[in-house]
Amino acid sequence: MAHTFISRNGNYLGLLLANTILGSAMPMLIILGGLAGLMLAPSAALATFPASLQTLAGLLAAAPFSLMMGRYGRKTGFIIGIACAVLGSMGGVWALSAGSFLALCAAHFALGAALACFQYFRFAAAETVSAEWQPVAISLMLTSGLIAAFAGPQLFILAKDSLAPVPLAGAYLAIAILSLVGLIPLAMTKLPAPAASTPQTLKQRLAALAVLRQRPVRLAVGLGAVTQGIMMFLMVPTPLAMIGCGFTDAVAGDVIRWHVVAMFAPSFFTGFLIKRYGVRPVAFSGLGLLITSCIAALSGLTEAHFYGALILLGLGWNFGFIGATTMLANAATEAEKSVVQGANDTVIALVSTICAFLAGAIVAGSGWILLALVALGLLAGATALFLREAHVTT
Repeated sequence: MAHTFISRNGNYLGLLLANTILGSAMPMLIILGGLAGLMLAPSAALATFPASLQTLAGLLAAAPFSLMMGRYGRKTGFIIGIACAVLGSMGGVWALSAGSFLALCAAHFALGAALACFQYFRFAAAETVSAEWQPVAISLMLTSGLIAAFAGPQLFILAKDSLAPVPLAGAYLAIAILSLVGLIPLAMTKLPAPAASTPQTLKQRLAALAVLRQRPVRLAVGLGAVTQGIMMFLMVPTPLAMIGCGFTDAVAGDVIRWHVVAMFAPSFFTGFLIKRYGVRPVAFSGLGLLITSCIAALSGLTEAHFYGALILLGLGWNFGFIGATTMLANAATEAEKSVVQGANDTVIALVSTICAFLAGAIVAGSGWILLALVALGLLAGATALFLREAHVTT
């Protein structure tokens, strides 16, 4: 069924291919952010700082990219995002060659802006199909991450020493090449033109944000932010935590690989589950899986515990994030979507940025177990609040 759905939607297929190619950089950056940071940082406590700045860039770039796409079209926005990816990855090559931690931070900031742009592929996918098939379109778009989960780490292994004697620089060069290749299927797609609208003043744009007060929109944004934030909170410091526990970077990289597989493999059927059972049951089951992930992380520091916690984390993210995205697509009108989607991804990036910065500090100062305990407490409170909101809107 999924094959038939994709083959009958040529423009959707173009978006899917572009997102698959561009998304292969994401697992590479999960590994690079910590390892390159550890190599160049003036202290171990700052090792996750480039990755945290990458998340901060997503916070600052999300709304501008959404508004830009609303005015000039999705394709223009994606091309600019690809330019940011090329600039950032080449900056990473230079930073490692020069031994500059500041340059590495700047490079990851540009890469973070690119990743924020690529998040809009899920909304672009929904715009190429009918309303009935939007959950499936969004879900299948995220299956591109499954290929990225295998291709990204493997490409990292093959490319990281290609610019020897500078370690890891080849991986950044590979990201630049991937970004340019991703332009090819994107150029072949015909995406809907942005709706004609009169230019809005800043006051009018701020007034449009009043839609966020609506309970369905508020619930969707909150669910997406918590799902993404908790995922970042536990994922970003995982390689450092594992190395601190005596595991090799190869084992840590494999844990991240299977985490990313768990994030995206369910996307083959998540959309169909939403279509059959409804969006809220699927989304709230994602919260349950995230809570189970925290419990697994609290249970021990063995290799099996790390694998189990990160796989459950990926599964919970998939159900929660796809559910939240579908809820938002259903709640916003055509006129509201650029403002609502920009505000949504800004909130998500804000929560993710805070979580990324806090995670590095907690792991460096107090360890993995305390990190998992904090995540569990945050999730328990958020889940209770969301259940109350959902009950009110029912």
